Amino acid sequence: MTNAWIVDAARTPRGRGKKDKGALSGIHPQELLAQTLNAIAERIGLEKKDVEDVVMGCVSQAGDQGANITRNALMLAGWPDVVTGVTLNRFCGSGLQAINFAAMGVMSGQQEVAMGGGVESMSRAPMGSDGGGADGNNELLRDKVLQVPQGISADLIATVEGFSREDVDRFALQSQQRAQAAQEACYFSKSLVPVKDPRTGNVVLEKDEHPRAGTTLEGLAQLDAVFAKFGASPAVDGETWDQVALRRYPEVKAINHVHTAGNASGIVDGAAAVLLASDDYVKAHGLKGRARIRATATYGSEPVIMLTAPAPASKRALEKAGMSASNIDLWEINEAFAAIPLQTMKKLGISEENVNVNGGAIALGHPLGATGAALLGTALDELERRDLTTALITLCIGGGMGIATIIERV
Repeated sequence: MTNAWIVDAARTPRGRGKKDKGALSGIHPQELLAQTLNAIAERIGLEKKDVEDVVMGCVSQAGDQGANITRNALMLAGWPDVVTGVTLNRFCGSGLQAINFAAMGVMSGQQEVAMGGGVESMSRAPMGSDGGGADGNNELLRDKVLQVPQGISADLIATVEGFSREDVDRFALQSQQRAQAAQEACYFSKSLVPVKDPRTGNVVLEKDEHPRAGTTLEGLAQLDAVFAKFGASPAVDGETWDQVALRRYPEVKAINHVHTAGNASGIVDGAAAVLLASDDYVKAHGLKGRARIRATATYGSEPVIMLTAPAPASKRALEKAGMSASNIDLWEINEAFAAIPLQTMKKLGISEENVNVNGGAIALGHPLGATGAALLGTALDELERRDLTTALITLCIGGGMGIATIIERV
């Protein structure tokens, strides 16, 4: 076994994921990924031909994001033909899973250099554009497990855990305030790759455009609960979606719908990548390993409530590393919905003081396939800025899964 060293990490800014409204909506997702890959190669003087495989996450693999976007992005970026690319889908955990798979290749000794990360252009390939729905349109599966929309699952979690509307709004406000402070202090600048128009060379976006400066608790309180009407709408056999969820959780009398557009993750475009290399390669090429992958884990949970697995996935990763939650200096818990990090912190017994210290997806947005890689890069930059040692990155995943990765500066 060898270490998998994180040599560098980079990401694009996140652009608003609406057609013709976000700064990156006019940039092909292959281009977003290509520019990110080239930025890392140029920054460290990488011999591109040495990279044995590039693993990238992408959730909506349709249209502009179809046809193995990773390989196409490598060709667009002008990388040598010998460098291969593969695209995977583990829903919201795709970007982190891609890094973990690349790390496994290095740690096992099968590869010396690999890259992981992800891309998602939600303005061009909206959620559900692959046509598969939650269950691949399989009625037999639907008869066994009827999965409800994720927002209803998030509201169910909030109800079970006793999180109020004020609780989730307060967390959302904190995300906005922390992200704004981080932007103003340029804490994201080390990893950010300004996106350029490939035809003119002009910069089209150089900082995240989703954060809403000036957000207030009063303003958040005025937003409608997004999934209340959906929960009351017909699902199957005369039941509403809320009733489908409550059939699995009869101890809950009614779902308290608390999530809004202001306390859930934003729809954005973006790409992120991480370069991993072995002990021998780092030494032979005079590179500096910024941190190493200490442990990785996934964990499955009940698929109706769906989004509760970050805590057990984190526990599994900690056990593999021989660590406890108290050994982690910084946490990145993806803010798909505010209830998810709140529930994860509660289950793990950790303080929000060290969680998402520069804001999260509520403020910055959640480019599905890229988010995990972006979070890892953010955590690494902040470890270095604070001269800390360990970080744990975790995300909830559709279908009832969670993923976690521990990184360690040495």
